[in-house]
Amino acid sequence: MITGHLLSAADLSKDEALNLLSTAKELAAITDGPNKKLPTLRGKTVVNLFFEDSTRTRISFETAAKRLSADVINFSAKGSSVSKGESLKDTAQTLQAMGADAVVIRHGSSGAAKRLADTQWIQAAIINAGDGTHEHPTQALLDAFTIKQHLRNDKSDLTGIRVLIVGDILHSRVARSNVLLLTKLGAQVVLVAPPTLLPVGVGDWPVEISYDLDSQIEKCDVVMMLRIQLERMADSFFPTEREYSRRYGLNSARLAKLSKSAIVMHPGPMNRGLEISADSADDLKSVIIDQVKNGVAVRMAVLYELLGGAQIGDSK
Repeated sequence: MITGHLLSAADLSKDEALNLLSTAKELAAITDGPNKKLPTLRGKTVVNLFFEDSTRTRISFETAAKRLSADVINFSAKGSSVSKGESLKDTAQTLQAMGADAVVIRHGSSGAAKRLADTQWIQAAIINAGDGTHEHPTQALLDAFTIKQHLRNDKSDLTGIRVLIVGDILHSRVARSNVLLLTKLGAQVVLVAPPTLLPVGVGDWPVEISYDLDSQIEKCDVVMMLRIQLERMADSFFPTEREYSRRYGLNSARLAKLSKSAIVMHPGPMNRGLEISADSADDLKSVIIDQVKNGVAVRMAVLYELLGGAQIGDSK
């Protein structure tokens, strides 16, 4: 069982990660049945504290908490006291007074989740739902779950699976968390991007690096396309969007080069026509919808493990 907080994919040992994925599989099987709600976190309060917009992640965490019978409070910075200048400390102390047992935080500043966890402002489990360009650990968990579901359902880890992560690595918290988790689970990870979209020090990461998507596409089991985060780009990182799409976008020609069993992933939201074509996103190889669905089960598992709920099979 994981304890304390989930701030980074590095917080998890290999065994802890595999146990979470196993718990998520069990929860998914139960909630796919007629009774989607379990009593395991009855009496617990989960707060979604979002300083950045994210419909997909917020709804996924809300659904996960409600399926475990927890009470859910959704807190958005827009229109709240935060927009009037209230500090993170004041907000945390308010949530403490409300009796929050877990706080799911998304923030534009890297390290915000750790800051909240390291203080005495609030005694609650802190779950990082994305902090700046740092990490997004539950996204990495749901991606690993989806890969196992399609390619390795009968084996414990991802040894031998080759994963291409393509695109805006520099600004991607998803890429960082996936590198940490997927390599820990035994996968080979290849980062494919123009040099301008790779972070400083990437040579020290446990990955291969390539600037040429076409040379890698036939050799992978998974191709994970990343959104070009134009909102985080103050400078010009590539000549034009058309040029980027030509060199690094997943299109029908590249899709045809994938092996028969390979899958296509994207953490969303997608820029259709930029990093991924519409036909690639909707192809039979695409498991993007499965990623969204699996996010609920994985986040249920994280909440269940952190908050120490009743046994999964307990229906009392």
